[in-house]
Amino acid sequence: MTETTYRLLDAGNSRKLEQFGPVILDRPCAQAVWRPRLPEREWNQAQARFDREQGKVWEIRRPLPDRWEVAIDGIRFHLQATDFGHVGVFPEHLRSWRWLRESLGNDPVRNREISVLNLFAYSGGATLAAARLGCQVCHLDASRKMVAWARENAALNQLDKAPVRWIVDDVQKFLLREQRRGSTYDGIILDPPSFGRGKHLELFKIDDHLLDILAQCKAVLSPQAKFVFLSCHTPGYTPLVLNHLLTQSLGGQGGSVTAGEMALGEGQDALPVPSGTYAVWSR
Repeated sequence: MTETTYRLLDAGNSRKLEQFGPVILDRPCAQAVWRPRLPEREWNQAQARFDREQGKVWEIRRPLPDRWEVAIDGIRFHLQATDFGHVGVFPEHLRSWRWLRESLGNDPVRNREISVLNLFAYSGGATLAAARLGCQVCHLDASRKMVAWARENAALNQLDKAPVRWIVDDVQKFLLREQRRGSTYDGIILDPPSFGRGKHLELFKIDDHLLDILAQCKAVLSPQAKFVFLSCHTPGYTPLVLNHLLTQSLGGQGGSVTAGEMALGEGQDALPVPSGTYAVWSR
């Protein structure tokens, strides 16, 4: 049975109640407009509650560890409560990790020739999913802190010696340099934010920059490229929108595009919570 220590316990009234290993958290969830299923006493079991309306603060109800560990689909993560309400993993990305395994197969010898580029890579979930399959991975994020966090997660999974390049850089600047170098990749994973800042505070807005980034991604795909996996959490970027973006951006590459919704709590007792969208081009 696949190891997992994440559970969506309940959602409703624009909140979600989640268990990350030994820690239960109550956090905002704008999509959960229905009523909670569990009684209030169950919600009160949360060790901490994050509130954006009160100035992005954690209400600590019972002692919360400074750091702790969880395993999701066999990948271990260091977690901690951050000032933005995040904890260091987005469990909805389990869909992309499993898609990699199903598509590439768990054959490290065969996969060691496959090069994967992970953009906006955060704490490294997709990087570790690809690395444990044997792929060569380039992990890129504009935050030095997050890249360091991802490297700690790699060590936690005994993947610190895996063929992973750890890069702190602005995505567009990096892709331009890779084009000039003639570098190519067999697969690209990207999860762009709605808004962000690059290594030197370069402004990123998904509405303004995503099409250019997809064009740059196409330019660094190898002739034998296998996939591009695009996901995002931006309102309005539906599966149909992502389908159109990939279909247009990768025209002439062959293959096909599928798209769908990411969700928290699939296969669990709670009502699943929509948590972003994805589209994947594969050949």
